[in-house]
Amino acid sequence: MQENHLSKWIDQELTEAELKEFKASEGYATYEKIKAVSDRLSAPDFDTDQAFAAIRQRTAPVAETKVLSLRPYTRFLKVAAAIVLLISGAYVYLNSLDTHIATQFAENKTITLPDNSNVILNAGSQLSYDEDQWDTERNITLSGEAFFKVAKGKKFTVATDAGTVTVLGTQFNVVQRDGYFKVSCYEGLVSVLIAGEETRLPAGKTLTKIKGTISAASVTKNGKPSWIDKESTFQSVPLRFVLDEFERQHNVEVVTKAIDLDKVYTGTFSNDNTELALKSISIPSQIKFKFEGNKVLFYAQDTP
Repeated sequence: MQENHLSKWIDQELTEAELKEFKASEGYATYEKIKAVSDRLSAPDFDTDQAFAAIRQRTAPVAETKVLSLRPYTRFLKVAAAIVLLISGAYVYLNSLDTHIATQFAENKTITLPDNSNVILNAGSQLSYDEDQWDTERNITLSGEAFFKVAKGKKFTVATDAGTVTVLGTQFNVVQRDGYFKVSCYEGLVSVLIAGEETRLPAGKTLTKIKGTISAASVTKNGKPSWIDKESTFQSVPLRFVLDEFERQHNVEVVTKAIDLDKVYTGTFSNDNTELALKSISIPSQIKFKFEGNKVLFYAQDTP
């Protein structure tokens, strides 16, 4: 992120490209929250005329009254009061923020939680938790994909927009994208709650929800998701989700033309070899691609 992006963002002067880059930065979510709080703050009512009258009354000489113009100080006092209020509000707000961690496209992160549980966060994902309350409640909010190795202890909860996963100590993977939710249990037992309905998922099982349809499948016990080893694997998943994941893993813009994005795809593509990944997607899907700069076009084979 360029150093001047923050000030230009505050003044709403970012170009579309600069705004996209700024939103992808690690600190954007925090800046957005501070701005939202600051926008709701307002300086307290301050009657400057009454205040100056009181000052004049206390400081006026007995014998001779000399009138001084205090108008230049009026604006200063108002601005100072507003700055103090904003700084105080921002300080209180920042100290109440959950710990927030995010990854950009083509980036993974490994996080050690306060209880020594480990999380590997996949590309284009974010999670948050309250470190101060961790000893009481091990709760995480996730958007995107993460692999968890949970230390044994109190209930451990991962909340997403699509469903909630609860465990005591185990290894599991959760992915929640727009319209796509999948939980895979590699060790132990997890509880998956979707729309008030609970499903217990033992080791070696996976639960997938795609656009409201729920299905079950198997995974390798004591294994791990393929993306940990720089590969993305799909089993009967609509092509739109596959292309979205390709975009996240390779940080390129995907454009499609005349292809069926609901056609299911089963296969694996490389997360660190773009050319190989393109072939791994296009050949079994019977589509073509054209790669130019930081953009790739997927199109039907019979497209002119």
